[in-house]
Amino acid sequence: MINFWESSAWGFFHLIGVLLASLLAANMLKRSIPLLRVSLIPTSVLGGGILIVVAGIYKAFTGDVMFDTEFFGGNGTANLELITYHTLALGFIASTFKPSQGKLTRERTVEIFNTGVTTVATYLLQAVFGFAISLIAAIFVKDFFQAAGILLPFGYGQGTGQALNYGGIYESDFGFEGGRSFGLTIAALGFLSASIGGVIHLNILKKKGLVKEQNVEEGKLLSEQIQADNEIPMQESMDKMTVQIALIAVAYGIAFVLMTLLGNLLPGMKSVIFGFNFLLGVLAATVVKLVINLLHKKDIIHREYVNSFLMTRASNFFFDIMVVAGIAAIRLSVLESYWGIMLIMGVVGLVITYVYNYYVAKTLFPNYTQEQFLMMYGMLTGTASTGTILLREIDGEFKTPAADNMVYQNFPAIVFGFPLMLLATLAPVKPILTFVILTGFFLVMNVILFRSKIFKRRKTKAKV
Repeated sequence: MINFWESSAWGFFHLIGVLLASLLAANMLKRSIPLLRVSLIPTSVLGGGILIVVAGIYKAFTGDVMFDTEFFGGNGTANLELITYHTLALGFIASTFKPSQGKLTRERTVEIFNTGVTTVATYLLQAVFGFAISLIAAIFVKDFFQAAGILLPFGYGQGTGQALNYGGIYESDFGFEGGRSFGLTIAALGFLSASIGGVIHLNILKKKGLVKEQNVEEGKLLSEQIQADNEIPMQESMDKMTVQIALIAVAYGIAFVLMTLLGNLLPGMKSVIFGFNFLLGVLAATVVKLVINLLHKKDIIHREYVNSFLMTRASNFFFDIMVVAGIAAIRLSVLESYWGIMLIMGVVGLVITYVYNYYVAKTLFPNYTQEQFLMMYGMLTGTASTGTILLREIDGEFKTPAADNMVYQNFPAIVFGFPLMLLATLAPVKPILTFVILTGFFLVMNVILFRSKIFKRRKTKAKV
């Protein structure tokens, strides 16, 4: 029996309340302090930073981890990780439900495919440089785990969950003491890289006049932007927002069933399968969306149940919570182990990801270079939600295809990216062979990515 006055009944609510309060506090600070206002730091990133500072002060005075106190139910840190895990998928599902801006033309299909290839190529680039750093470090640092650098693409490219997952595999199966902490630390540095690099780039754009502050007048919406024709009313026997949340919940429930089935079929890959909850969520939402469209064509349902405006608000809410919870879950104490190596790895990860993705965006996405770059850079250093936050600073209503690219690129990315997961388990056993394969794989992915440029040049030379 649960007593309503006990911490177990209130801990999770307290945690959610603190996350939302930090967002309000961050928003107030950003509006009140000119330096923060012009910095274009996303409010959710600032809110997470506030919680890190508060938690650090609390630990300095009490010696306890603030989020693991009775006030938060005794397991707040684990719940922060769960919130981060689930809101990422929920945000993607809500984005998937939004009506497409246009037909999926051949050009858009190519752009989505190229985005997926860019994602995998960046993973491989991070893996090559991270692995090289750890191989060199193992020569000079006694008993250092030489395959540790493989965690760079999992921490930067895929986020806290996958970094923790593969860090745990290295710790339990290959004897990497502190592997989990190392993976979490890399993910923490990824968040910092996303924030620092993204904010610097946004400010450069602002100085060039390519970004302007949004004011209240610019934020006003027309009635047709809130509700399209033939939609269910805002308030009926069931509120329209409730309908949107129900659709998201149904899609996520289907995703769980799919993950469970795949996990039972491939028990050795269960942790990896559940790590891609956002991908299965996108697939499930697409199926639900297709079913709704089919029911419309069959004239079984006559009104529109999905509202683009409310789905956008829902996805933005989930992404905001995702970012603030993910940053709040960072344990600064884990930075004490191998801090020099991790710092070098983090800085190198920032630079190579920034330079490579900007070159790709400028070369292959000329019509929306800045939007594509910020989305990809944020996603491939922090998380998908970080990329979304940075993108929202210059494309608040997602008018460019960059946001759709991020959602649908997962399908080609999983196909090309799957071998990396297998190579990650080979790295501790045959490090040099793995390094050679990773380098060759990266070169192959770039031939695929820049195929139009490479083969166009060859055709031109042949004609000459």
